[in-house]
Amino acid sequence: MSSEKNKPTVQTTGHAWDGDLQEYNNPLPNWWLWTFYASAIFALVYWVLYPAWPVGDSYTKGVMNNITYTTSDGKTTTTHWNTRALYLKEMQEARESQKQYLEDINASTFEQIASSEEKSAFAYSSAKVLFADNCAACHQTGGDGVIGYYPNLLDDAWLWGGSYSKIQESINNGRNGSMPGFKASLTTKQVSDVADYVLSLSGNNVDASAAKRGKKVFAGQGGCVACHGADAKGQTFMGSANLTDKIWTIADVDGADTAEAKKAAVVDLVNNGKTRQMPAWKERLSATEIKILTFYVKQLSASK
Repeated sequence: MSSEKNKPTVQTTGHAWDGDLQEYNNPLPNWWLWTFYASAIFALVYWVLYPAWPVGDSYTKGVMNNITYTTSDGKTTTTHWNTRALYLKEMQEARESQKQYLEDINASTFEQIASSEEKSAFAYSSAKVLFADNCAACHQTGGDGVIGYYPNLLDDAWLWGGSYSKIQESINNGRNGSMPGFKASLTTKQVSDVADYVLSLSGNNVDASAAKRGKKVFAGQGGCVACHGADAKGQTFMGSANLTDKIWTIADVDGADTAEAKKAAVVDLVNNGKTRQMPAWKERLSATEIKILTFYVKQLSASK
């Protein structure tokens, strides 16, 4: 009996059928109703303010203020508010905000850029995009290159010189590097001996007697000293590699697992030579873009 008294009263609509069949009243929560009403009001306001409804072959333009912007080719346009016009206006404002920075970069030396936190941050961030768009296809996104094809820009081993002026010259004018093959002018034995000598220059374990013979070929019949120099440290004016620094840009010595594989990589290079070309960018990029790219590439190197 007490349980019947404590049973909660169920709200009904007051309708009844067949005497005792009633319709319950289960109203939606107030928070849900207010959210629904707010959404409806927001939609109405949005339809008035912004482009929304299609009308024939056009659409309602909304009552938001018109947007005026200037494109990169100097054309000024005024149009009703829309996301494309807003984007173009923001791009215009970004160009204008960068203009002063670019003028400062043009007026500064590389050393001044490097010593200014603000200038170096702007140059680095801008050049990173340029590098990704124009250089990463060969030198890879991080600048570590591809052995045998594209130089590593991180190791501070500059074939053509690593000063700001030399790097800028490389980007401007491109580079043509060529090492001739010697399989027609040297015997198999001589090539093998030269490979032993070259490997010995960077501290690899080799046959000492073969390396001694190879040194004579290197300085004599092979003519290797003409490019790599008597000390085998290379010559930047012609892009010849330093053979003593343990940095390999073409023969993948570091990637070889055995002494035989290391030697095979060098023998292949001496026999067949290698030709590589870097295109000139002075006709594709502006002087300012090349300048900030030069700064960026220099910062990638180990010496900064």
